[in-house]
Amino acid sequence: MVRDLLVRGMIAGFLASLLAFGFAKVFGEPQVEGAIAFEEQMQQAMGGSHQHEMPELVSRDVQSGLGLFVGLGVFGSAVGGLFALTFAYAYARIGALGARATSALLALLGYVAIVLIPFIKYPPNPPAVGDPSTIGLRTALFFTMIGFSLVAMVVAIIVARKLVARVGSWYAVLGAGAVFLVLVAVAQALLPEVNEIPEHFPAVLLWRFRVAAIGIQTVLWAALGLMFADLAQRLLKR
Repeated sequence: MVRDLLVRGMIAGFLASLLAFGFAKVFGEPQVEGAIAFEEQMQQAMGGSHQHEMPELVSRDVQSGLGLFVGLGVFGSAVGGLFALTFAYAYARIGALGARATSALLALLGYVAIVLIPFIKYPPNPPAVGDPSTIGLRTALFFTMIGFSLVAMVVAIIVARKLVARVGSWYAVLGAGAVFLVLVAVAQALLPEVNEIPEHFPAVLLWRFRVAAIGIQTVLWAALGLMFADLAQRLLKR
């Protein structure tokens, strides 16, 4: 059963990545192109030259086409597989929820813990934003925030399960939500800030890039939760 769920999770993740790819091409790539154009303008304004730069290993056309497709496809399939394994463990353990409701709930919780909370603390930046020498630190901080958020989510779920028998589902959910928000707020307060945006970088371009970035993840997780819900429902019926 777990193997069958895993396969279906990877299929759902890949199909969700196709929708995310379409969203990225329409809404994300124009913002990337705008950021690259800004970077080139800044280099020209400072008298920079492209003559001594290393040649591109992968062209921009490949990056925005095949590269983006493959990257999202691999990412979506991996997330779908992990999602299916989480579903296999959580099903019938988080209340009297059916397969579809469990899948939708897990997708929502995963989106909040893995995407939304880290995005609030460390939103993604387009090209031309960020110091290349700090990319290792910024990456470590981002994944640290994901780790804190996941731990907070697990603690909140445990609290909800303990409270539901005492105060009912409604207050148990409210209490668990409060615990999650407090733990996340503490983690975000403890982790350092990162602000490396150039002084003259267009605010509208930065905003649109970040909206597109969160939109890609929103499409991916929403599609994953809905598609896997149907696939899991059909499997469990049999």
